[in-house]
Amino acid sequence: MSHSRILVAVSSPWASQKLTEPLVDIARRLEAETVVAHVAKLQEEDEHETDAKNRGEQTLKMLTQAMLDAQIEAQGVMLFSNDVAKAIVNTAKARQCSLIVLGLTGKGMLKRLLGGDVPSNIIHQTDIPVMLIPSTWNGKV
Repeated sequence: MSHSRILVAVSSPWASQKLTEPLVDIARRLEAETVVAHVAKLQEEDEHETDAKNRGEQTLKMLTQAMLDAQIEAQGVMLFSNDVAKAIVNTAKARQCSLIVLGLTGKGMLKRLLGGDVPSNIIHQTDIPVMLIPSTWNGKV
């Protein structure tokens, strides 16, 4: 039986695939069930809302199934919001998560200023601990 619950926010299938092994390790060490969350948001290349939804479903399915295959209790949650940070924080609180895990994209400072810095916004909006995983992390703890 799980002792805690972590929310893992993923933004792309690439992130889901790259972070699967380290996330399984973290969930096992914490004896935690995992809520995998994706905030569907339209991107420049999207023609329709369904493009964002389909991309989100693919992202959720990949990581959620990998967690289940590793015998980690997991569920995927698709969120729809223009405020990514607020959606993640509200979901973590509603699901009584004890940790939020975020992958960093490696965006430069200008892109963060223009596009918003989701990790920073989350940290400022919550009292739940936040673990940031750099895009270059090799997965070793």
